[in-house]
Amino acid sequence: MHQRGPQEPASWPHQVGAVPPRVQSFQHRAEADRLSTAVQSGGTAALCQVLAGMGGVGKTQLAADYAHTAWRDDTVDVLVWVSAATRSAVVTQYAQAGVELCRGDPHDPDRAAVSFLAWLAPKPGAALCRWLVVLDDVAEPADLRGLWPPASPLGRVLVTTRRRDAALTGVGRRLMEVGLFTPAEAVAYLSEALAVHDRAEPDDQLATLAADLGHLPLALSQATAYLVDAGVTIPAYRALLADRATALADAAPDTLPDDQNHTTAAALTLSLDRADALRPCGLARPMLQLAAFLDPNGIPQTVLTSAPALTHLTACRTPTAGGTPKPAPVTEAEATAALRALHRLHLIEHTPDTPRQAVRVHQLTQRAVRDTLTPDQRDTLARTTAASLVSVWPEVERDTDLAQTLRANTTALTSHSEEALYQPDVHAVLDRDGRSLGESGQATAACGHFQHVVAESQRHLGPDHPGTLSTRHHLARWRGEAGDAAGAVTAFADLLTDQLRVLGPDHPHTLTTRHNLARWRGQAGDAAGAVTAFADLLTDQLRVLGPDHPDTLMTRHNLARWRGEAGDAAGAVTAFADLLTDRLRVLGPDHPGTLTTRHNLARWRGRAGDVTGAATALADLLTDQLRVLGPDHPHTLTTRHNLAYWRGWAGDAAGAASGFADLLTDRLRVLGPDHPGTLSNRHNLARWRGEAGDATGAATALADLLTDRLRVLGPDHPGTLNTRHHLARWRGEAGDATGAVTAFADLLTDQLRVLGPDHPHTLTTRHNLAYWRHRADRRDPDVG
Repeated sequence: MHQRGPQEPASWPHQVGAVPPRVQSFQHRAEADRLSTAVQSGGTAALCQVLAGMGGVGKTQLAADYAHTAWRDDTVDVLVWVSAATRSAVVTQYAQAGVELCRGDPHDPDRAAVSFLAWLAPKPGAALCRWLVVLDDVAEPADLRGLWPPASPLGRVLVTTRRRDAALTGVGRRLMEVGLFTPAEAVAYLSEALAVHDRAEPDDQLATLAADLGHLPLALSQATAYLVDAGVTIPAYRALLADRATALADAAPDTLPDDQNHTTAAALTLSLDRADALRPCGLARPMLQLAAFLDPNGIPQTVLTSAPALTHLTACRTPTAGGTPKPAPVTEAEATAALRALHRLHLIEHTPDTPRQAVRVHQLTQRAVRDTLTPDQRDTLARTTAASLVSVWPEVERDTDLAQTLRANTTALTSHSEEALYQPDVHAVLDRDGRSLGESGQATAACGHFQHVVAESQRHLGPDHPGTLSTRHHLARWRGEAGDAAGAVTAFADLLTDQLRVLGPDHPHTLTTRHNLARWRGQAGDAAGAVTAFADLLTDQLRVLGPDHPDTLMTRHNLARWRGEAGDAAGAVTAFADLLTDRLRVLGPDHPGTLTTRHNLARWRGRAGDVTGAATALADLLTDQLRVLGPDHPHTLTTRHNLAYWRGWAGDAAGAASGFADLLTDRLRVLGPDHPGTLSNRHNLARWRGEAGDATGAATALADLLTDRLRVLGPDHPGTLNTRHHLARWRGEAGDATGAVTAFADLLTDQLRVLGPDHPHTLTTRHNLAYWRHRADRRDPDVG
């Protein structure tokens, strides 16, 4: 049999392997310029650029564009394109190059490959060859052991891979991350790709579609093909994407464009099996399943390494061969290692030095992972993820950025699997999310949140389910906090009727509702009624719960407060002092309840006439709150607010104004301009500027504040009415007594309607109206 011998070496220029064609509507990207600059700066050492990135970002196209350009511009003599998904594929392509370029033995691929690598090395006296070797789609760095091209003065190497292992970098090799399209690049791509098919779409629709697809080049390409093939509009395609019943693969065209081998869904999860095989084996997939339900823009690492998350990972771990049937519990260190495995394969971005948002996952990767789950798996994972969020959510939100991140992750979770959070009960994460909203100052948003939760709970669980009753309680509370005290009273009264029927009079939830009903009666103006209700409640709580129960202590707290509001400031001081002794004994000095009692004790000392003592006590409290709660906690900010207030009452109006001015800077930073605390701060800053002698400035600031309070809180909110009251006063103090009369008269009309004739604020306005009428009649603004 005749056997073909080595062939004569091919002349230059010569190409081995097929370079992928340039895709339709190819976008020139910043990465292409970075690549060109990096390769050309190689000097005399072989410079290897490793293009690393998640599936679908266009790594191969960037390498192919560089190769086509180099070939077209005659800057390479030999171009070798290698599909490098496996070691055998690399050896086969090297062997082909060896056969064509250096008389390699076609019957011995291993030796032919070695011959090719040896041929690439520069040799004394030999003609220098400008070569480019592209190793496309390296799946396993170990596959290149012994197969890296050698150093050469004019040799260049490009590698594309989803990996970012340390083994891919080193002397002469540099990792270049390839990211997503920018929003502008994504819109330009969609516009050009659709224009080829005579379709012109508005830029705003293209931008929203690009955002829905996370600016992923592969997804944009396949979306374009689907739009053209199916003849659908962009809004219709976006609706298809948004439909949770539709798998991501169902939004792909029947025939993939640009010779693509995988749908977006398949391309994104192609590396998951390989990640799952990395140490610790079998944990990458269940870890990514958890992350698939959370915020793609940032997940705290503590959520994914929490006790519920570790329990899930343990349940998914496969027992080792020959080991015990029950897998060993997964540790936090192993969970972190699973995150690193996913990171190495570009399935997530893991940045431990930003712990609040340590994990980021592309939204389509999340979608593709969720599509692989059965309905039961989705529900179980949703509840596990919810439990993970609750387990790391601090009771006292000292870190406001973390609180915002946890709320964003809860929003993402509910958008994917909300129904699972109502079985078998309303999940605690829904309550914690709403409470966090309210405690951050977003009372109206908290009210809206709980309105939705109540409606869903009634639909899933029924009106008498304890979970439904509990969410009605939260809704009533935040109605009051949002300014509707009367509405809160009505809601709590209705809830109490149902709880007495369903739960009975001594159930803790029934007692809690009585507590809040009494509180909001006081807030609505009936301080004496609040005192009576709290006194009755205290009797029952002492019988049912005992004297040291936190709820009993809280009732004593509010009974003391409303005694003060009803006119007995000295009695309030005595009651708060007694309560403080018991809270110190039961809860300890750093408990939020103890700190709150100290705050109220200081306040009522001031109200009882000891304004200097109030300021001193608040200054001492502030030191402890800064240590326990941190400088940005709402309670710390409130103490600074009241410390400035009582300094003013102690005679230091200028110091009060300065304190409120400093506090306003921090409240704007922490809470934002529309937070009720910020608005209250502006109110008091204006007032104490007036007390310090700038009546005109006070009136101007209050007029500006009134505009914002009307916009944020509405015309009937107590804060809005209070600002109108002080604006009227300072207009008068600034010399416009007649204007003050008109303003107080208008305010009185609204207070009679909103608060009633016997509310203390209504009575105060009547008093001030009479006063300014007298001053207007005297036409002497200095008479008082």
